[in-house]
Amino acid sequence: MLIQINDVTKIYQLGDINVRALDRVNLIIHKNEYVAIMGPSGSGKSTLMNIVGCLDVLTDGQYVLNDNDVSKLTDDQLAEIRNKEIGFAFQTFNLLPRANSLHNVELPLIYNGTPRNQRKELALKALERVGLGDRALHKPNELSGGQRQRVAIARALINNPSIILADEPTGNLDSKTGEEIMQIFNELNEAGNTIILVTHEEHIAKHSKRVIKLLDGKIIEDERN
Repeated sequence: MLIQINDVTKIYQLGDINVRALDRVNLIIHKNEYVAIMGPSGSGKSTLMNIVGCLDVLTDGQYVLNDNDVSKLTDDQLAEIRNKEIGFAFQTFNLLPRANSLHNVELPLIYNGTPRNQRKELALKALERVGLGDRALHKPNELSGGQRQRVAIARALINNPSIILADEPTGNLDSKTGEEIMQIFNELNEAGNTIILVTHEEHIAKHSKRVIKLLDGKIIEDERN
């Protein structure tokens, strides 16, 4: 078992109003699963992803990731878990505009103190894995949208994380490029990576092997493709 979420509730305070973004959610995800999380705006899917990615803390309940009870960790410990256990691929790519592909991919290794020579070697391997070995010295403005997302995926892979979290990874791409990116995720899952994908698009969710649908902070459907 990789992820265990027990009775997780998340409440945001907006002025005098309490917004229950997640309402006693229970979820188990095993290693090497490929899961899509779906739901309309305000359903809680982004909140769930932020909690799974240790970007936000829960209000009540328990979250266990790889035998670590994440609910009890300090901010510094959460940052360490994010760096070691989780690779992120966002819709907006989140690349440093003045840095080349190699440096963008290296960033998580810089944060965890990996020696420089080793960093470059690992970053180049990650870029080659997503078909961008020949674009290592190109900056984001010299790359297409699909190539930028590939750089973001290579960065997500660099620490060999327990989970790759992808938030609307094809949202800024045309349909053909989006399918190419989804093919990379398919290959990564076949190679043993656990992938959790947040999307509102049915045709993207169909690439996964399990679809979880949320509404009003609750899981209303959990089916295998």
